[in-house]
Amino acid sequence: MLLLLDHIKTVLRQLIVPPASPLLLAIAGALLVRARPRFAALLLALGLGSLWLISLPAASHVLVRATEHYPALDPSRPTGAQAIVILGGGGQYRYSPEYAGPAAKPLLLSRLAYGAFLARRTRLPVLVTGHGIEAVAMRDTLEKNFGIEPRWVDAQSYDTFDNARYSARLLQADAVHRIILVTATTHMWRAVHEFAATGLQVVPAPVDMVAPRYASNPELPVLDYLPDASALEDSYYALYELLGERVRELLAVTHLRRQSVIVTLPGHVGARAD
Repeated sequence: MLLLLDHIKTVLRQLIVPPASPLLLAIAGALLVRARPRFAALLLALGLGSLWLISLPAASHVLVRATEHYPALDPSRPTGAQAIVILGGGGQYRYSPEYAGPAAKPLLLSRLAYGAFLARRTRLPVLVTGHGIEAVAMRDTLEKNFGIEPRWVDAQSYDTFDNARYSARLLQADAVHRIILVTATTHMWRAVHEFAATGLQVVPAPVDMVAPRYASNPELPVLDYLPDASALEDSYYALYELLGERVRELLAVTHLRRQSVIVTLPGHVGARAD
């Protein structure tokens, strides 16, 4: 039953977040051209216009910056962390012929590469958390590409809420209470809140951040105002997180879905809630 609800949530998310929602508006407009021409024209303009807008690098930059709440981590400064947690997300190949097994797609690979970089710099153990084959791809990619063997692997998590609670259980068993959290900069705000709600102390380590002085095409700036597939992808993730944070807040306030603070071992700060 829970898995069915998760699948329904995924389908609704895909329909609500662009590019599906602008396309649905445009399709509705096309269907109403004869019956309601003025209303149809409005729907077409809204649908196609908003899709064009979020496909522009200049617009996607603004959206991504709206989700960024944490600076880049300085690995040369002590954090007091006891482990590194890398969140899944961004996709994976169920079978990659060149690796003869599962492998991370570029967005997920970006998180793993930075997590491996931090693991080498800090010599901290690594936990990877994802859903099913995703977690396997994360583990295999870290081992094959970076020579990092995760100490913990959580393959049960379907979403960020699950990432936090299952990771907390694994880490608590080894008396880990402070972590470096690696995920996309657009996702970090929501992820930090979910992990902190379990009682873990979180040091954010965002990846794929927007440069302070953004210029994706410094030699030809006009390209920032022409549609681009990668810009549309960036806008998708930014809009999803902006919406997802509002949903997280609503669920937390109504107590429909909230984390339980983990019970820490003697000598560590923590308490039990719920």
